[in-house]
Amino acid sequence: MTRQHHRKGLQRAAFAAGAALTVVAVAGAAPGAGAATASPPGTPKLKLIAASKAVTLDRYDGEGGSAGVYLDLGTYVTVDNAPLELKVTRKSYKDPVVAQQILRNGTKTTTKTLPAGTVKDFSGLPGFLEVSIKNAAGVEVRKTQGSFCPNNASGRLRPDAPATSHYPESCSTNPFTLGSVWGVEKGWASNSSTVDYDAPVDLPVGEYTAKVSVAKKYRDLFGIPNDQPTIKVTVRQESDGGGVGLRSSMSSHGAHDMAGMEGMKGMEGMPGMAAGHHYGPRGADAPTPSALSHALEARGLTHLGDGAGHTDGSRIAPALKAAAQRPTGRAGAPVNVPKPDLRSLPAWDIAVTDGEDGDAPGKDYLAFSANVWNAGPAPLVVDGFRKPGAELMDSYQYFYDAKGKQVGYAPAGTMEWDPRVGHEHWHFTDFASYRLLAADQHEIVKSGKEAFCLANTDAIDYTVKNANWHPNNTDLSTACGQQNSISVREVLDVGSGDTYTQYRPGQSFDITDLPNGTYYIQVIANPANRLQETNTKNNVSLRKVVLGGAQGARTVKVPPVDLIDAP
Repeated sequence: MTRQHHRKGLQRAAFAAGAALTVVAVAGAAPGAGAATASPPGTPKLKLIAASKAVTLDRYDGEGGSAGVYLDLGTYVTVDNAPLELKVTRKSYKDPVVAQQILRNGTKTTTKTLPAGTVKDFSGLPGFLEVSIKNAAGVEVRKTQGSFCPNNASGRLRPDAPATSHYPESCSTNPFTLGSVWGVEKGWASNSSTVDYDAPVDLPVGEYTAKVSVAKKYRDLFGIPNDQPTIKVTVRQESDGGGVGLRSSMSSHGAHDMAGMEGMKGMEGMPGMAAGHHYGPRGADAPTPSALSHALEARGLTHLGDGAGHTDGSRIAPALKAAAQRPTGRAGAPVNVPKPDLRSLPAWDIAVTDGEDGDAPGKDYLAFSANVWNAGPAPLVVDGFRKPGAELMDSYQYFYDAKGKQVGYAPAGTMEWDPRVGHEHWHFTDFASYRLLAADQHEIVKSGKEAFCLANTDAIDYTVKNANWHPNNTDLSTACGQQNSISVREVLDVGSGDTYTQYRPGQSFDITDLPNGTYYIQVIANPANRLQETNTKNNVSLRKVVLGGAQGARTVKVPPVDLIDAP
């Protein structure tokens, strides 16, 4: 099944590649702006710059009357003197999101808590960038604000800067995220343009001037000079060439917004992942990695806390004993070896559909998105092995000690080939199951979806121990094999989750004949207990829904989960 945001109403209209909007930027300090003072060791020095004096963007006319340009003005926040690093967490879904700045000076680490209410969620710093656009006559025609996701490493400032950024590649927009890490390496720049691919700016063809600045509260908070690059903007109408003119390096805000099929991931909009992944050595300033943080490779990992989030939003993790030493390749799992902890999140993106995506016309279906994530401290590694001519693969779960050495494996069910268009890959069976429960919580409807191709689609909590900030298989093309594969490895890394959207018959719930009233969407991780975990008591989540309306025109109301209002 397609991953999240497959609904037709959320799909973006394709636009022609020839449309263009031209933007000319002239960097300069605003009158009265003081010169930047020297920063003490361990304090990052931030500055807003414009990459060029002239940029060209395209205006396009989309479906449904939408039209406009994507306001990518080529502005960046540069970081020097020390990395910019933020730890963003919430204790539970009953608590607000709190952001702390991490200041590192050699072996000394201090924290600075940002003012309450600075951040509302995990998508970035809201209202960070302010943009004023004037037409050729000098009249202001548009004033906008934009969030800034620091996890948008765009390039180095100089040759001695770290070769790669070890910080995560995007900011999470999953409504049930528990913890994030945001950062920009010393000597790097992060794109700060206020591009919203769901809401293009409606500027007619013509020339404009844009002035860009950082909001005063952030200038005061981070000591950013009041530089205000001015940008001359020329809007050019799209050509008739067609195509989708997305910029090559997209901002990190959830990768499933454009996914029309299950195999399309890694695009802009993915909560926790970004397009154009490139993997290489960790940056020179990156902390020493944990060997267990990835089962196959020691990647750019760090842990900023040992707490893990439970299904109910609490951050208490069970204690683990030291890993037992066992010979590599031994069948069976050593008793005290680190294992994954699979946890289900409450369902969201809940809606009633009718005749959509192959639904039977006249019937009502309750569609939803669901996520199972791994709170660690070990990755979930499942390999499938296919006997000649067999329709199924035999699956095995692999185990690693604290140094990342393989110490055992155990049978874990099967994998099956899914030949349907939009799938065409190997699914691991019994990873999760979905049920619609009555008010007394007995089962009413069961989803037919129980087989999954595992992929790290969402960053749920990158502050848990051994969280992997650069998971490898973030889309189905990297994880799920081909029809003629003889073996497959599927991984759910620590800190990441896998979101599926159930918008197809057999996977969504048929509610046509159900009476109005209160129900619960139940998400169960590891339903057959075929996978070995540190804790199986947090595998089930419930989301309350209230059905109303008449047959053919059913409605659904979704109460909040504590502070999380994500229907």
